[in-house]
Amino acid sequence: MKLQILNWSSARTTLACLALSACSSFGSAEEVKLFNGKDFSNWHGRSTTDPKTYASLAEEKKVAWNEEIKKHWSIDGEEIVNDGKGAYLTTNEEYGDFDFAFEYKIVANCDSGIYLRGIPQVQIWDPDSEASKKHGAEKGSGGLWNNPAGWAGKDPLVRADNPVGQWNKMKIRLIGERCSVWLNDKCVVDHVRLHNYFAKGQPLPTRGPIQLQTHGAEIRFRNLSLNTFNGEEANNLLAESESKSIGSFQSLFNGKDLTGWAGSVDNYQVDNGAIQCLKGKGGVLHTDKVYDNFVLRVDFQLPPGGNNGLAIRYPTKEELGSNKDGAYVGMCELQVLDDGHAKYAKIDPRQAHGSAYGLVAAKRGFLRPAGEWNHQVVRVEGSKINVELNGTQILDADLSTVKEYMANTPHPGKDRTSGHVGFAGHSDPVRFRNVEILPLAK
Repeated sequence: MKLQILNWSSARTTLACLALSACSSFGSAEEVKLFNGKDFSNWHGRSTTDPKTYASLAEEKKVAWNEEIKKHWSIDGEEIVNDGKGAYLTTNEEYGDFDFAFEYKIVANCDSGIYLRGIPQVQIWDPDSEASKKHGAEKGSGGLWNNPAGWAGKDPLVRADNPVGQWNKMKIRLIGERCSVWLNDKCVVDHVRLHNYFAKGQPLPTRGPIQLQTHGAEIRFRNLSLNTFNGEEANNLLAESESKSIGSFQSLFNGKDLTGWAGSVDNYQVDNGAIQCLKGKGGVLHTDKVYDNFVLRVDFQLPPGGNNGLAIRYPTKEELGSNKDGAYVGMCELQVLDDGHAKYAKIDPRQAHGSAYGLVAAKRGFLRPAGEWNHQVVRVEGSKINVELNGTQILDADLSTVKEYMANTPHPGKDRTSGHVGFAGHSDPVRFRNVEILPLAK
């Protein structure tokens, strides 16, 4: 059913709530059957290994791990049982954004966990174990154990474990690198970035296997349910979590016309609740208002090879004067670009999507396919700028430290402290919706 929605600000909230409710009951996402109840034909053995290098490992190692599965993992009725030893039970398939729900039961001193896209791990253990007390076990299960000390999510928000010997219910949501965990219906990790254990400072891989990790004592799993999200569902769930964790955003676009916008208004149109740059046109469409520090979030849709940009702290008309190239007079233009298209194969890294154009390169490979809607959050505080695309951080930069410029072209506006926010069109029909801002104190 096609919905004609014009007020995307209110529609986003409604859709997010519906998606959240549906995902909790696994109603809207696509359900994947991980365990057939009979054997481990959908699984293989694997220990802690960088997913990028698994394919290149010696075949003998893979065979040995599979032999460990036969020795240490078994099926007892509807339950998967591990004796505390051996390689980890690993899905053959790889997954992107999902909810993974299951139940588990441990014995005393058990230590286990769940690897997400092959990355460790959501912690499961005996919170009363004296042996694990030195590692913080008394805080309970569900924390992102391999996040560095001091990172949010390393320790659970509350201790929600049932006593040893009783079944626990856990649900894990991973969208981009944003992870949430519920243990026995209590939120113990809330919209936290999962650290890439194998590549510090790098984003998580976009896809990977799920692994049931264990060592030390018996653990049982049952009622495994995996539900994957498409891009639209993931975007709505991200927005829902952001509204809770960041704050109340203000809508910049009424979904009907360009009230509140200035600049190249004749080169843009409103089409089915979205702002669209006209094909063959361009220029900067910007807010009437000026902002200094803020969080901006927006959904955008790129046609194949599409090119646009987010104008950050764009100069006022008086400041711009006769200088027509606001990309250099403003703080920066954040690229909005289908950078995987063949025609951009040889661009400078500082031209890729999410990059501060000509200044700092963003991480690549996190755009949804052309034609799908992407969700982006931009935080600007002082000289620092952070970009999160579809739940994955792709840029975290301090522009005041930039000393080298693409093509040796100076960027005099990078140290601006205020300006407009807008879109920098480059002749392609790129679309924007759910345009919202949260001003921050200086």
